[in-house]
Amino acid sequence: MAEWSGFYPCTCIAVDAQAYGGNNDRRQSEIQHDLPRILSRAARGTGLDRSRWHIQPKGDEELAVHPMDGTEPRLVDDFVRHLVSELREYNGLRVPTARMRLRAAIHHGPVELADNGFAGTTVVTTARLLSSRHLYDALATNADADLALLLSDDVYRSTVAGGHTTLSAADFRSVTVREKEYEAAAWLQVPGHDVRGPGPGPGAGGLTTAQPQPSADGGPSGASVAGHDYRGEQISVNNFTAPVDLRGGVVGFGSAGG
Repeated sequence: MAEWSGFYPCTCIAVDAQAYGGNNDRRQSEIQHDLPRILSRAARGTGLDRSRWHIQPKGDEELAVHPMDGTEPRLVDDFVRHLVSELREYNGLRVPTARMRLRAAIHHGPVELADNGFAGTTVVTTARLLSSRHLYDALATNADADLALLLSDDVYRSTVAGGHTTLSAADFRSVTVREKEYEAAAWLQVPGHDVRGPGPGPGAGGLTTAQPQPSADGGPSGASVAGHDYRGEQISVNNFTAPVDLRGGVVGFGSAGG
């Protein structure tokens, strides 16, 4: 198990079993037995060493923390894929009411190994993401899904947007998470499901969308925007001869002929 002193850059992944409290005692015991084994099998399938992770079990929930070591893209991509596969196999042997469905969140930042667990806002942020209404709603909307995931904006930009995974913007939906004192952008994924469809607006939980816009030939361009629809008739052409502050603006370049 990796050790460090003081605050050190770490990755946090938290998972929680959906609707755990509605199960009887024996089923709750079974979930607590099976959850860490499912997570360990997913890690082994990915080639990640969970013995290097500091794990805080909480019954139907687990928080794992490990120093950032270059494996974060594999955690976001391969580990999640293997976890979905493990859940699919596990649930395929059970009646619908005995399925294990997970909410998950991944964030990174400074974490300290404290006397009673982990210290730092990174851990608090991970917990806020895991508690987000967006994850509950995603599982309710996609009844056949076994996993709903939120990436913090930092993790999304450093792994997915950075091109370090096999994932793309089309696999995610931009949302705003508001939990207690926390408010920030995050990225929702329900593996195997399209989460980019219309949903409640900001007044109903702060949901925003990031969808590919059509290119000139009518196909998707792959670029993501959030709440803006730029049209040709809305474009203004200006000539500047002095420095201009264009923060928040959109600039295009072209010839005099268009």
